[in-house]
Amino acid sequence: MISDKSTVLDELRRTIRDVNNFPKAGIVFKDVTPVLLDAKLFAEAINLMVDPYRDARITRVVAIESRGFLFGAPIALELGAGLVPIRKPGKLPAATQRVEYALEYGSDALEMHHDAVQPGDRVLVVDDVLATGGTANAAAQLVGGTGAAVAGFTFLIELDFLKGRQRLQGRRVEALLHYA
Repeated sequence: MISDKSTVLDELRRTIRDVNNFPKAGIVFKDVTPVLLDAKLFAEAINLMVDPYRDARITRVVAIESRGFLFGAPIALELGAGLVPIRKPGKLPAATQRVEYALEYGSDALEMHHDAVQPGDRVLVVDDVLATGGTANAAAQLVGGTGAAVAGFTFLIELDFLKGRQRLQGRRVEALLHYA
């Protein structure tokens, strides 16, 4: 394992690839898949994403579809917590609860199995990127509706210029890499 945090962050920044005009013109997409190809670097990233929450008594890790699943599963294992997938409508097989949230133009929705999170659970919300914060905030609303507590959020990347952290005010938000 790479031991120095700044060295790991530098390596992550070098490894994440920019894809211009994806998914539409004018967007520079931060592609994390090259990190997944490097087992050592991926493990270091997971370790750093977990570190701030090691003593937070997390009982559930909520992973947001779809790249959040890739980071959420190893984080849940590392924390000894259950993994809860949050998905787009119609993708989960059992009874769900749902939250709708506003997008810049229109709306979207997320669902979670109704029995996945219980009152008293301490939940960590995980995704690869914090952009505008709409999806992460919707995930927190789903969790909050169960009587569980959102202990915090962890992201590999935060796109600071989109101000997503503002939508999560009053909550602990951790991100490894920041892009202005």
